[in-house]
Amino acid sequence: MDRIDLHTHSNCSDGSLSPRELVQLAKKRDLRAIALTDHDTVAGVAEAVAAGKELDVEVVPGVEISAQYPPGTMHILGYCFSPSQPEFLKALKKLQEVRAARNPKIIERLQALGLEITTDEVLNLSSGQVGRPHIAKALVNRGYVSSIDEAFSRYLQKGAVAYVGKFRFSPREAIALIRGAGGLAVLAHPFTLKITEPRELTLLVKELQEMGLAGLEVFYPDHTEETVVLYQDIAKNLGLVYTGGSDFHGNLRDHSYLGNGILGQDLDYGLLQNIRERLPAREK
Repeated sequence: MDRIDLHTHSNCSDGSLSPRELVQLAKKRDLRAIALTDHDTVAGVAEAVAAGKELDVEVVPGVEISAQYPPGTMHILGYCFSPSQPEFLKALKKLQEVRAARNPKIIERLQALGLEITTDEVLNLSSGQVGRPHIAKALVNRGYVSSIDEAFSRYLQKGAVAYVGKFRFSPREAIALIRGAGGLAVLAHPFTLKITEPRELTLLVKELQEMGLAGLEVFYPDHTEETVVLYQDIAKNLGLVYTGGSDFHGNLRDHSYLGNGILGQDLDYGLLQNIRERLPAREK
């Protein structure tokens, strides 16, 4: 049993399962290890780690931080850090406060469009941090859209009619936060950067590497065979580790499946070993 999933979410951010339920599902699906990478929070890490010890599933402390990148969307994944590092927690709290302040503004825009959802019904869909997926779920429940993905494409994603921007750390700051807590920083799902030229993407990844980026998420459900090969080549040429995961959210996203193979290929424990082997070298 060497299958892993290094990109998952719990209901501490925008997933539907509790951290313990997530680990239970990982056990049921014969995964050796998972990383809990909730958005802007590590609130679920302790519960997941405890459940993992009980159920013999290795749980890696993780996080997913949004960074400033106007052309597209940039997310930085952090792995193997100390989840109790004070400066790290202080920075995450700031991001959580910004997210909480944005939600009512999005709901107001939806209401102005004639979509009668309320703050209370959105809050009732979450037991942790509230975000756009909960608003999307409320839209589905009301019958305004048929799926979470449709809610995002029509109303909630960047450039859509109800989208509201929020504060984000710069890529340098996001990477520094993860490194400062002893972790490894990885660029998540590069296709969301909206860069079409391989050379341009390589230059950006190299620039991020100079800031301390150590890895690239190569295996992801929305990556094609062509992009997987491209991202592997970039990672190998720059000496970066490569990672992968399902981006599992449970029933709050339409496409994710815990431990699901990417393009028919399971994610092997060796990916996690490569991350761990890089940690001492980076600290030196």
